[in-house]
Amino acid sequence: MPQAVAGKDQEFTSGSIRKAIFLLSVPMVLEMMMESVFFLVDAYFVSSLGANAIATVGLTESVLTLVYAISIGLSMGVTAIVARRVGEKDVPGAAKSAVQSIFLGIFIAILVSIIGILFPKEILSLMGGEPDLIAEGYGYTQILLGGNVTIMLLFIINAVFRGAGDASVAMKVLIFSNLLNIVLDPMFIFGFGPIPAFGVKGAAIATTIGRGSAVILQLVILFYGWSRIKVGFKDLVFRAGIMLNLVRVSLGGIGQFIIGTSSWVFLMRIMAEFGSEVLAGYTIAIRVLMFTLMPSWGMSNAAATLVGQNLGAKKPDRAETSVWKTGKYNAWFMAGVSVFYMLFAEMILKIFSDDPSVIENGALSLRVIAAGYVFYAYGMVIIQAFNGAGNTRTPTIINFFCFWLFQLPFAYLAAITFDLGVLGVLLAITIAEILIAIIGIVWFRKGRWKEVQV
Repeated sequence: MPQAVAGKDQEFTSGSIRKAIFLLSVPMVLEMMMESVFFLVDAYFVSSLGANAIATVGLTESVLTLVYAISIGLSMGVTAIVARRVGEKDVPGAAKSAVQSIFLGIFIAILVSIIGILFPKEILSLMGGEPDLIAEGYGYTQILLGGNVTIMLLFIINAVFRGAGDASVAMKVLIFSNLLNIVLDPMFIFGFGPIPAFGVKGAAIATTIGRGSAVILQLVILFYGWSRIKVGFKDLVFRAGIMLNLVRVSLGGIGQFIIGTSSWVFLMRIMAEFGSEVLAGYTIAIRVLMFTLMPSWGMSNAAATLVGQNLGAKKPDRAETSVWKTGKYNAWFMAGVSVFYMLFAEMILKIFSDDPSVIENGALSLRVIAAGYVFYAYGMVIIQAFNGAGNTRTPTIINFFCFWLFQLPFAYLAAITFDLGVLGVLLAITIAEILIAIIGIVWFRKGRWKEVQV
């Protein structure tokens, strides 16, 4: 454990695969947990402001998932290319790719900021927010979308570190960012000394400052060479060839996440039909679930790095073995989490709310979604393995079929047409994720991902 967290320079293309998975997974799991702590901390402090405030956070986060989709999609391309260059022993090439990814992230973030700053009320209205919710919460939406460059760069630069095998650097950056957010959240929400009480808007201010500070730290690490990748001023030029390759590899990743996360936006829109209490319960449940999904994502990211580096080192069989072993470890972890949620759902919800309706709907959400956790475990690892190989097209096709052609129609029919309400939406989520795992495993076994060039 100390070796994994310390992040000493490691070789992941030879030696024990189990050790390689452990050394990459531990800091990546901690990193992903740190990312999910942002959500939980905001939910904890905002929950005392009432159902409208929690629902505002939920609706805004559902829109922000589109930003996350682009950020994570880009970061997949970045991880795949950086890992491949590192596997080929071309560290300067990895640094050049890192710079182009930062340029691209800033450009996209500016476009999103303009929309978020100018149209926050319209965005909440489009998502089904009631007039009093919009009046109370639009400032939260405006600040988070306006400052989305902090989200974009945080994901992209950490993807550079992960691709290089420096997962512990990404983890330490997010620990710093979260500690800052935990301190600032109550100060800006409830007021402290000369800082006025901003209410729900204060959570957005604190989170943006926390993430922004982390981005500054990331850039310092990159420029001073405190990781395997070092960026110099000579690298700060536009390189069309590298940029086009990055866009080509990333488009599949962006596409698959826009498909996946836009389906979450529509699911949230369906949930909004059942009132603020139901929406608040679902929002809290999703944030709690994210806390345990993020560690699973951490293990999946470890698989992506191992696939990329081993393909770069011309060791495809080692890459495949790494994926199956990571999937097995992930499944054991998720099985334990699933049992915990089944037993203690109400107790968990009571930490965040004392509203019986919020607790009831949140507990139902926890149980139904967690029922598919073992399938999620394998599904996430397999999808990330494709991405780590640079084969982002395959997961995009799988997501399109499972989310848009199955999940959304099923959710609407079950919840609205057949009057199952919240349960209908939750069943759609669980069944779609099970489908992704099954289709992904079948496709992965074909082995075509081993031939992808990036």
